[in-house]
Amino acid sequence: MRVLACDGIHEDGLNLLRDAGWTVKSADAIKDPGALSRALADVDVLIVRSATKVPAEALVHATNLKVIGRAGAGVDTIDVDAATDRGIAVMNAPDGNTLAAAEQAIALLFSLARHVPAADAGMKAGLWPKNGLTGFELEGKRLGVIGLGRIGSTVARKGRGIGMEVAAFDPFLPPNAAAKTAVPLMDLDALLAWADVITLHIPRTKETTNLLSAEKLAKMKKGAYVINAARGGLIDEDALLKLVEEGHLAGAGLDTFSTEPLPEDSPLRKNPKLILTPHLGASTSEAQQGVSTILSRQIIDFINTGAVAGCVNLPPLSAEAAREIGPWMPLMTALGKLAARLVPAPTRLDITYAGRTAALDPKPLTRLLTAAVMGTASGRVTPVNALAEAAARGLTVAETVGGDGDGFDRLLKLRIEGAQGVREIEATLHRGPRVVRLDGVELDFDPSSHFIIMRNEDQPGVIGKLGTGLGAAGVNINNFSLGATGEGHAVAAITLDRAVPGDVLAQLRGIGGIVSLEAF
Repeated sequence: MRVLACDGIHEDGLNLLRDAGWTVKSADAIKDPGALSRALADVDVLIVRSATKVPAEALVHATNLKVIGRAGAGVDTIDVDAATDRGIAVMNAPDGNTLAAAEQAIALLFSLARHVPAADAGMKAGLWPKNGLTGFELEGKRLGVIGLGRIGSTVARKGRGIGMEVAAFDPFLPPNAAAKTAVPLMDLDALLAWADVITLHIPRTKETTNLLSAEKLAKMKKGAYVINAARGGLIDEDALLKLVEEGHLAGAGLDTFSTEPLPEDSPLRKNPKLILTPHLGASTSEAQQGVSTILSRQIIDFINTGAVAGCVNLPPLSAEAAREIGPWMPLMTALGKLAARLVPAPTRLDITYAGRTAALDPKPLTRLLTAAVMGTASGRVTPVNALAEAAARGLTVAETVGGDGDGFDRLLKLRIEGAQGVREIEATLHRGPRVVRLDGVELDFDPSSHFIIMRNEDQPGVIGKLGTGLGAAGVNINNFSLGATGEGHAVAAITLDRAVPGDVLAQLRGIGGIVSLEAF
């Protein structure tokens, strides 16, 4: 694997990638999309922080790119939709900087309350700036938290710890979760009118961009403060500045901005009631080490096993579910390739997960199988975009869970339909990954190995001649499984120690009694 790490990713995480045998190249921020596109031409994994943006045009030449990792929480600097269309997984590490981001918000809270930056600047200018810097005490004040995720909940806990009264609004919190939170919930307008200080802890999405619009900011209590240590673009900055200048709002502490870096001529820089910091929320040594190692482990697991921890464009998968499906993943890829050979350009794929299925989440397996069935027929297909690509190509994918395992603990049944007919495959992990039936005929072979499928007339001497031909070509038979079709024909799955050369395969097809012979 070839990795490009931009924006100063912590070495602890990069060393994990190197220990995995991967090649890692570090680079400064690449801010030009064309330059990033060229840099990604032969890269498998891209890791960024916030300085390197990843728009759609940067992915044009990223034909090998499998993962984009964001060493932090927000992924608004990455075009996730474009990555998904190209089958690229997008991962983040939201847990690694929780404490750092929460403490940055609290630092801005104290700085606003006691005018710390202005006092420091005055002292260093040779002044004794007591006049005009009278602050306010936080104990007993009302803290309104927008967003009760990991960071927002931590801020709420710390606010209570310093004696503040805390309430919250969360646009993403489901009703059943809202009932369990220890923080009282309000709707947004009520929270804005109630709070002395509003602090934001939500991602930037289409729905949350300018959540604090001019209209919403005007509904805040007169003399209140705003803190944004989450993502730029959550606040209408022009409206915020106007309300501060007019005296409706007392001030704001901003660590993130709609445009970053903040332009030199930004009017925000000139207002003394605004405390500005250059996106320092995750800038602690502990946070940078944490997000780097968490993200690197997630990426390694994804490449090696298909685990999707931290992946924002694949359905979530619990650790228990990942353990359940992990052994099946290599088999799904092998079966998908086999199905694609048996039925080129399929129009329908029916997948049945039978037997013991209570702990099985089949969705990742279905995505993996579908990607393998479609292969590279028209563009790049991975589990990330497999179902969307299937629909676009006219392939109907149907998934059924439950039913009789026919004596197996868990049995996978595939029915593949196309213009050339219908084929059926049944497989299991019992005694290793193996196909146990092909088109209703009982066989036993590992689809991930080299093998040939032979259909022959059920007469003496055919199998012997085939074995002689393979032996003469230096190809050893590892396993031979034969089943009768009941129509005067037999089907054999023959597992080999190596691939059969094309010229040898042509000679074998000429053996009398062999109806068809396909190598896989």
